[in-house]
Amino acid sequence: MWHALRDAVRRWLASLGGSPALPLTLDRRRIFVLPSAVGLVWGGALVAMLLTAINYTLSLGFALVFMLAGLGQVALLHTFRNLLGLTLKELPPEPVFAGQPARFALALDNASSRARPALRLAMAGSDEALDIDVAADAALTFHLRVPATRRGWIAPGRLTLSTRYPLGLIRAWSYGQPQQRCLVYPQPESDRPPLPPGDAGTLGLRARGDGSDEFAALRAHRAADSPRHVAWKAWARSPDAPLLTKQFDGQDGGELWLDLERLSATMPLEQRLARLTGWALDADAAGLRYGLALPGQRIAPDRGPAHRARVLAALALFGLPS
Repeated sequence: MWHALRDAVRRWLASLGGSPALPLTLDRRRIFVLPSAVGLVWGGALVAMLLTAINYTLSLGFALVFMLAGLGQVALLHTFRNLLGLTLKELPPEPVFAGQPARFALALDNASSRARPALRLAMAGSDEALDIDVAADAALTFHLRVPATRRGWIAPGRLTLSTRYPLGLIRAWSYGQPQQRCLVYPQPESDRPPLPPGDAGTLGLRARGDGSDEFAALRAHRAADSPRHVAWKAWARSPDAPLLTKQFDGQDGGELWLDLERLSATMPLEQRLARLTGWALDADAAGLRYGLALPGQRIAPDRGPAHRARVLAALALFGLPS
């Protein structure tokens, strides 16, 4: 009951002053100020000192109480101004695999001529909080990590930017809500079998650099390499060096299809997706042309970072509500 009431109050506070969606510049309507636990003890001590001064008619007691109360007022002003005018922005997060933490990239921009020390940034759902200082006329980029245990989209929680600078008597804070979601790929199967054969046979499953068009580079010699591709001249110059094989740009036209329905139906869906994810990574690392076949969706064979991202995104979102 208490937690539900507290969350309702926080949502109400976050809605004050307009939408908390990022990017967000903190103005006076969006900053909330209350005494901290230390500040409450400070205030109680001032009340006790004031009552003592009244009871014993201590002029110096009155002077001390009013001086400390004025110090508290100055601390309140500086705590409030430490947040005023800051701008919170967000950057697109990089996709991650299930089991890895999602990293939400944020930027804090200080366009003021004064530094902003002792700031704390926390995100709902994250186990960590960042303590940061922002220099004058500077911007700081940082990441907050949120556990990502399942594939699909993960939305960031509410941000809380707070400070207790300079004396710790007052806590000022504000809320923000990032809009960028992070895509979580399926976790690759760790003990997956080798890649399935391609439609054009194993000769069609050669990586870039194994064709026969133009010379590309040299790599370590493998036992299955053709003798006519061995860099004999380089070996003749250094007989003690290991054999090298010439790599050539070119394609044989072979295609590898990663088909969900070719896997055993007795395997759980998540395990089949994990295997296809691992195979996609293996095919990409080998430079193969590969495609993905899912019920109701087909991605034509291709290769490269953009194709890899399309395949992994399709696996991440398969069967999930749009």
